[in-house]
Amino acid sequence: MAEPFASTGSGNQHSRVTSRAKPGFLERLSETAGGVVVGLGLFALSFYVLFTNEGRALRTAASLDEGLSQVVSLDPYSALTPQYHNHLVHLSAKLRTAQALHDPNYRVALQAVKLKRHVEMYQWVEYQESRDYVEDGEQKSETTYTYNTEWKSEVINSRNFDKEIGHMNPSAMAVESVTVVAPEVWVGPFSLSKGFVEQINNFQTLSLVGLPLSHVDPFLTVDGDYFYHTPNPRRPEVGDVRVSFSYAGLSGEGTWPGPAQMVSIVGMQKGEQLMPFKTKSGVILEILYMEELTAEEVFEREHQHNTMKTWALRVGGWALMFLGVSLTVRIIYTLVDWVPILRELVSLGLKVFALCVSSSLSLLTIAAGWLYYRPLVAILIGALALLPILLARSRAPAKKHQ
Repeated sequence: MAEPFASTGSGNQHSRVTSRAKPGFLERLSETAGGVVVGLGLFALSFYVLFTNEGRALRTAASLDEGLSQVVSLDPYSALTPQYHNHLVHLSAKLRTAQALHDPNYRVALQAVKLKRHVEMYQWVEYQESRDYVEDGEQKSETTYTYNTEWKSEVINSRNFDKEIGHMNPSAMAVESVTVVAPEVWVGPFSLSKGFVEQINNFQTLSLVGLPLSHVDPFLTVDGDYFYHTPNPRRPEVGDVRVSFSYAGLSGEGTWPGPAQMVSIVGMQKGEQLMPFKTKSGVILEILYMEELTAEEVFEREHQHNTMKTWALRVGGWALMFLGVSLTVRIIYTLVDWVPILRELVSLGLKVFALCVSSSLSLLTIAAGWLYYRPLVAILIGALALLPILLARSRAPAKKHQ
């Protein structure tokens, strides 16, 4: 049974040591068996990630090619053209909203698609640093707890601290964070669907420099880009609150805090609204970029993103498979870990085995994903998957003939 005791230290730092008997062979074997179950789960998950990723990548690429062949670029300053109803269109224009977004509590108002109020509270934060060691035949773990005061956007429950006395935080904030979204957003003659508006997330901090003092509540203190609920922002106390604002998608005609944002959109024209467009492959095209791009540039960017996502999931799927194989075969290491020299050799061999198996099976799974769409490429990838096995066999020592 673990036996804890704490060492003396300063008020904002202390250490605690727990000790237990060194685990025996059966206990280590039981822990490894649990790892085998997790490993088999990761192994199965890796096949799903790798196989479905290839189909998704090919469908997306085909849908982007289909979209580029059908898209029509519109003049943002021209009137609505009914002939393109239910057609895929491209448009580059400035964002427009009907009215300014405002926060009456802080007297902040500006014309944008989104206005975010970000609230932070000065709180105690606990940090842990542990080290394990063996002493007098016992497995010991020493944990050092350090406490600092920092601005945090989430309430930190000090009841979970190892030492709450002297490090207590309030249970709630006096003000909550909130994001306000414009009810209607327009680009050229079209209003945007909810999916397009959700993509406008280029948040920038709202500068309070030059803000007239008449606009500031007398109970607040402005320092930098923050409203402080304390008269001494440079010497805050636990429980003090500060508030900052950020915006996304400027849509006003004025000069503060900047001109209206130019965007490029690809979507389906439906009356006076731009909606998602569904391709023959079932992929939804609802594309928005926060800059001025031609239709060709938009689809080129989408192809690049598709390629990056495909390779990221391939690497992720291979990593899952490598980890799954490593956890599954680790039970072999546990069986020999009491022999110092042998366990090092077995550990190295198991890592090489996991690397070869995960590489080959990953390539075979990718090839299976391509088999339906491009059989020749699938065959080439399958042949490449056999390379690690062939290399291993070629390096194996030849049998001695009698």
